[in-house]
Amino acid sequence: MSHEATEPAAADPGIEEIELELFVRAMQRRHGYDFSQYAPASLKRRVRQLATQLDCGTISALTGRALHDAGLLPKLLEGLSVPVSDMFRDPAVFRVLREQVLPVLASYPQINIWQAGCAHGEEVYSLAILLEEAGLYERSQIFATDLSTRALQHAREGIFPVREAQQWSRNYQAAGGSRSLADYYSARYGLLKLDQRLRRHVTFAQHNLVSDRVFCEAHLVLCRNVLIYFSNPLQDHCLQLFHDSLVRGGFLCLGLRESIDAAAASTDFAPVDAARRIYRRTGGEWRRP
Repeated sequence: MSHEATEPAAADPGIEEIELELFVRAMQRRHGYDFSQYAPASLKRRVRQLATQLDCGTISALTGRALHDAGLLPKLLEGLSVPVSDMFRDPAVFRVLREQVLPVLASYPQINIWQAGCAHGEEVYSLAILLEEAGLYERSQIFATDLSTRALQHAREGIFPVREAQQWSRNYQAAGGSRSLADYYSARYGLLKLDQRLRRHVTFAQHNLVSDRVFCEAHLVLCRNVLIYFSNPLQDHCLQLFHDSLVRGGFLCLGLRESIDAAAASTDFAPVDAARRIYRRTGGEWRRP
């Protein structure tokens, strides 16, 4: 029987809701990953995509494989963790980091940066270039974390399709780049490989924003275009995590579709550039609602 023939079984929205609930419970009990606080519409869409990509006719079939095939877990996590980005994505954000944030960080003898939800590493390498050009990289450490081990492996390799180079070069120039982005990579056989010297102060590690604790003491935390996939309570949880990670006066950079305005964190951060979603920690201990 073809896979297409089995798909209508999930057509009943009520049945699909039950299937999704059981999938979430299976992931938590079998593998320890809790997706119950992810935004429902986004989660459902990605679980459906996984069911199709893995040749499962229904979410129930995907749940069965999640329970019985432990080797499938990396693929599941990659599909659920949204590993999509670009180098110097939203160039105006990186220009503000270059012009307003790095000069402040330069006052510290050692600079720790936490890139949470680093995906395939494009923004990690963008940060490394910013720090290199500001003369700060030798006293900086970037901690790049993600839920997906497959995404982290991709990030470590630093290899991307060469077709991305033109757009990334435009982003770099718009972000205030003073050189050519080509100075930081080599191209061959349709691929570009970022210079491995950009990795010399980067630590890649798995971290679960839902269940894991503070990863490091940071002067700058970036978590861009991750919180939009979370429910409001989970967003508050993550913002508390970032608050507790930052030194007083440390900086937080979120995605352009994300904001702390309605969160409990709003009184503990001051905007550096609200339009670019860059904030600075001003409060002491977290003031819980």
